[in-house]
Amino acid sequence: MQLVSVAAIAENRAIGRDGEVPWPHIEADVRQYRERVAGSPVVLGRRTFDSMRDDLPGSRQIVVSRSVDAVDVPTAVVVDGVDSAIERAEEIVGDDHGDGDTPVYVLGGGAIYELFQPHLDRMVLSHVAGSYEGDTFYPAWDLEEWAVADETEFDRFTLREWVRRGDAA
Repeated sequence: MQLVSVAAIAENRAIGRDGEVPWPHIEADVRQYRERVAGSPVVLGRRTFDSMRDDLPGSRQIVVSRSVDAVDVPTAVVVDGVDSAIERAEEIVGDDHGDGDTPVYVLGGGAIYELFQPHLDRMVLSHVAGSYEGDTFYPAWDLEEWAVADETEFDRFTLREWVRRGDAA
């Protein structure tokens, strides 16, 4: 299993403002994000999960929450922290795929990205052109620990896949 965060971030690392992205809609980014996570398990916080209930991402959702024990969605399970989320992801990946490189995507919000950052194998980040006002930010990362393995230019954003140095791409 590979733990991979996926986020769209502004140049100042802003990822959200009042529960929405702080920049005008970028259809190409939304499309590539949805295609990437569609058949995979995802980890997300309860508020992010609640904000996506009408169109849940991924094949299974692992909801990290200290305030609820369960949700009424058959593909979702609630866990109480990072360790239990990783254990549950390993169980799901083992049940569904049995492949050591199977991605499990971390989808936020800000506190979830921060909690999972030390455990990540990769980051797939849409670097949105410009800085925006935000109330939620993607955590800083040490450039000595990470390298860009792939980069694709789009209109208004650059998609970069970051790998932890020393890890296979």
